[in-house]
Amino acid sequence: MTGWQALASPRFLVSSWPWRAYVYLFTSVPVGLVTICLLVGAAATSAILSPIVIGILLLPLFPMFGVLIGWAERWRAGVMLVDGVKSPHAAMPASLALREKLKFRRREQASMRALGYGFVLGVLVWPFSLAFAGLSATILGMTIMAPVIADSDEMGMGPWILDSAGEGLLFTITFGPLFYVVSSYLLGVLAAAEASLARAMLGPRQDELQRNVAELRRSRLDLVDAFETERARIERHLHDGVQQRLVGLTMTLGLAELDLPEGEGRRLVVKAHSEAEAALADLREAVRGIHPRVLVDLGLEAAIREVADRSPMPVEVSMALDARLPPPIEAAAYFVVSEALSNAAKHAQATMCQVSGWLAGEQLIITITDDGIGGATVGAGTGLTGLVTRLDALGGTLVVDSPPGGPTRLRMECPCRLGD
Repeated sequence: MTGWQALASPRFLVSSWPWRAYVYLFTSVPVGLVTICLLVGAAATSAILSPIVIGILLLPLFPMFGVLIGWAERWRAGVMLVDGVKSPHAAMPASLALREKLKFRRREQASMRALGYGFVLGVLVWPFSLAFAGLSATILGMTIMAPVIADSDEMGMGPWILDSAGEGLLFTITFGPLFYVVSSYLLGVLAAAEASLARAMLGPRQDELQRNVAELRRSRLDLVDAFETERARIERHLHDGVQQRLVGLTMTLGLAELDLPEGEGRRLVVKAHSEAEAALADLREAVRGIHPRVLVDLGLEAAIREVADRSPMPVEVSMALDARLPPPIEAAAYFVVSEALSNAAKHAQATMCQVSGWLAGEQLIITITDDGIGGATVGAGTGLTGLVTRLDALGGTLVVDSPPGGPTRLRMECPCRLGD
């Protein structure tokens, strides 16, 4: 909610917004004074020291004053803007040195806009705030305290002269509510206008919003890439290390089984051999799920056909992909299909499933339909939540249509190029 929306509410006078307006306007005074003193002092120092070059070197620091002013004013604007003012500054890589970060911030347009806002705040805004809020608070305070003041001394309130507590009380009852209403709306309008000015000058422009969204998308893609890299590292470690050791163990146990005579010792070796083979089979299944080799070597269609062949129910696959897609997109599509088939077999009591995939312009579209009992939802423990998050990072979507009684239909859409 903003101050303007609060003013339009019928509950404005009995809410906290009139007092928010007082707080915002009164805090403008010290902040404005400090700001103008800072700017004038810095400008004077620069002018005095300019003959010895040091003053000229201080000029590039002025945008940094803008950064400081913008941060303080965006925080203070939260009094009148519940959602606050979003920062227009671009995110910086953590690897940058302090000097590079300062240089980056100094060159941003947002820093110069904040510096301009600081000048407006220090020259125009705080005097208006002091005049209106100060006068309003003084008159309101005197109106409320009129019985006390008039009881001890004669006081003049406009054309009226009050010289007793009774007259003061009558004045308070007559004019106090009226003045509170008028002053609350007047100061509410002024405070809302100042907050709107702060948002207009300190908030992000449309191009800055688009840049921030692009940077957020890029950072999420970096997380996806890092995740896929880690998956590949774990797969290599298991495949080339642990799996080879298990293979060697099963071969050794097999040879020992052939050499041992019948008896308890041979029975234990046979049991250990079978356990080792079962562990090797489980490991191979886990490795295939972590980073399917067929997906890397042959692409999405071959990987989907392989997971369909392993499914305990009949799966009809119809794919029309004429080119390889970026690895993160292929991995996301593969795991969507794999999870959908697993859910259909384990939870949906399905007897058959259909997987279709095609390219529609720059979009990859995959649908998975089964004839199960339905009732699948994202976030219900089916493993679909993580897939939705992964697709969202790639700019894609996953829609689940699964009414009770079935059928269940999943539709995945994802851009074919990263960053779209």
